[in-house]
Amino acid sequence: GRGFAFQRKLKVERQYRKLLKKGRKVNSQQDDQFTDTYPEHLKHLYLAEEEMLKKRRRAPDDSVLSEEKLSKAVEPVMTEGKFKKKTSNQKAKEEYEKIKAEHARKKEEAEKRRQQREAAQRLYKQKKMEAYKILCKKTKRGQPNLNLQMEFLLQKIQQNT
Repeated sequence: GRGFAFQRKLKVERQYRKLLKKGRKVNSQQDDQFTDTYPEHLKHLYLAEEEMLKKRRRAPDDSVLSEEKLSKAVEPVMTEGKFKKKTSNQKAKEEYEKIKAEHARKKEEAEKRRQQREAAQRLYKQKKMEAYKILCKKTKRGQPNLNLQMEFLLQKIQQNT
C-alpha cells in the first residue's frame, strides 16, 4: 500500500508537476519577447506606419492581378482548365470515385466467380446423379445390373484416354 514504490511514485509526480510549471514560465517569457509593445504616446505613429506598409505590399499584387485577368480574357477557356490546379475537395472526390469504381469492379468479379462456381457445382451434381442412377439400376429380380456398370466404366476409361 504505502511502501517504497508509493513514495517513489509521489516523488516522480512532484518532479513532473515542477517541470510543467517551469515550462509554462518559459513559454510565457518567449511570448512576451515577440509581441510589439510601443510607448503609449508614440503608438498612433507606429500603427499608421504599419498600415502604410500593408498598403504598399498590396499595391504591386493588385497590378499583377489585373495583368493576369487581361491575359486570361484573351486566352481561350480550354487552356485555363488545363493549367488550373485541383482543389483538395476535387482531389477527394476523384479519389472517392476511383475507390467506388474499384469496389464495383471487385464486386462484379466476385459475382462472376460465384456464378461460375455454382455452374460447376450444378454440372458436377448432374454427372454424379447420372452415374448413381446407372450404377443403382437393378434387374427384375433385384440384382445389380452388371452390364450397365461395365458400360459406364468403359465410357469413363474412354473419356480419360
